[in-house]
Amino acid sequence: MILLGLPKKAILLYTKYIEFIGIVYYERRAVELKNEKKGEEDKMKSQFHRAAVISILALTIAGGYFSGAASTKIEPGPISKSAEETEMIKKIVRTEKEWKKILTPEEYLVLRQAGTERPFSGKYNDHKEKGTYFCAACGTPLFRSAAKYDHGSGWPSFTAPIDSENVEFHNDPSHGMIRTEVRCAACGSHLGHVFNDGPPPTGLHFCINSVALDFQPTPTETTIGEINLPDKKEIRSVAVSCNQDASAPAKRESLSSGKTLVPSSDRTEQNSAQKENTALATFAAGCFWGVEDKFHKVKGVISTRVGYTGGTVRNPTYKQVCSDKTGHAEAVEVIFDPAVVTYNELLQHFFRFHDPTQVNRQGPDIGTQYRSAIFYHDGKQKDAAEKMIQYLNQSGAFDRPIATQVVPASEFYQAEDYHQRYYEKLRRGKGGI
Repeated sequence: MILLGLPKKAILLYTKYIEFIGIVYYERRAVELKNEKKGEEDKMKSQFHRAAVISILALTIAGGYFSGAASTKIEPGPISKSAEETEMIKKIVRTEKEWKKILTPEEYLVLRQAGTERPFSGKYNDHKEKGTYFCAACGTPLFRSAAKYDHGSGWPSFTAPIDSENVEFHNDPSHGMIRTEVRCAACGSHLGHVFNDGPPPTGLHFCINSVALDFQPTPTETTIGEINLPDKKEIRSVAVSCNQDASAPAKRESLSSGKTLVPSSDRTEQNSAQKENTALATFAAGCFWGVEDKFHKVKGVISTRVGYTGGTVRNPTYKQVCSDKTGHAEAVEVIFDPAVVTYNELLQHFFRFHDPTQVNRQGPDIGTQYRSAIFYHDGKQKDAAEKMIQYLNQSGAFDRPIATQVVPASEFYQAEDYHQRYYEKLRRGKGGI
């Protein structure tokens, strides 16, 4: 009767304390009994179940559980988000038959059937290499090595995910206790559980199965080169909107012709790509006006042109691309001198020129034509782009994971004449013409 009159939070704290004591007891005893007969382990489980029931009955008699605490949901901590809140970022939907083809039997048991690997048996339990842990089912980045610590439970333990939107939480009443299950928010796969017995600063303990994780080490500077991380304020300030420009009416008026014009001056510049000691790069970073203007000012860039690429329609017009039905992205083709500016340096500029965490948009400009994408022209460009994205995700330079696509370059259709050097024309007083 001691608990009569206590606040709801105090009663809830007591129930969670009972859960924690039971869980720790079970995990420790499970390790001790791993070489003993199955019957002994079942007996231990039964004893714990009876202890849990007695604890709950004691609270019920106290009168506080059903009157207040029973109606309170157990939350994993301040970073928690419900399944409904994270539903918007789910992207990967497969049937269980498809998952069985993709995953090994052990992976399927854990990831899709919420199984648990034996403690101290996972390859990442004592893993100390610097890098990032990804979902083994879909590749979503989940935890950084900096958040990993040794909890002594026998499973990889982390204090926090890379982004709270990358994981989701569900109540798990299995095994006679109430726990908080952790799942990948992108594909819904089971990862493990989260408890409130972790170290500062979060106080959380993400107890994750090794088999649910893939690991990629942090790239070294010799593989990626020196990187100047972008400033977040700078990134947001350069998200120029095609729709907000003062001369947009003139731009829309020019659509009536429906033609793709290629001025002779631009043809001459693009022919310079055939010269020796030059290289070609293609980027999409939202509205191509501002992106081209900034790339054109980079030392070592010989020429630029804007156009459409990555779609399914031949020779699209701007009006068709803006319908969001052709699949094209507004892109900038860059011809540069590698002796003056390297491809890695162009990548750094690319990530500084826009917000690469936004999906199919840049600021108020919304649609697949405004997606962030790198169109690589050879294997070296592909490797450089992927390593740069991996490095930036691990560095914490952005608040959210990078959404930039890395895809092979396809047919590039030069945009209408009035789009070429658009900002330069504005500065000369010829915008929209």
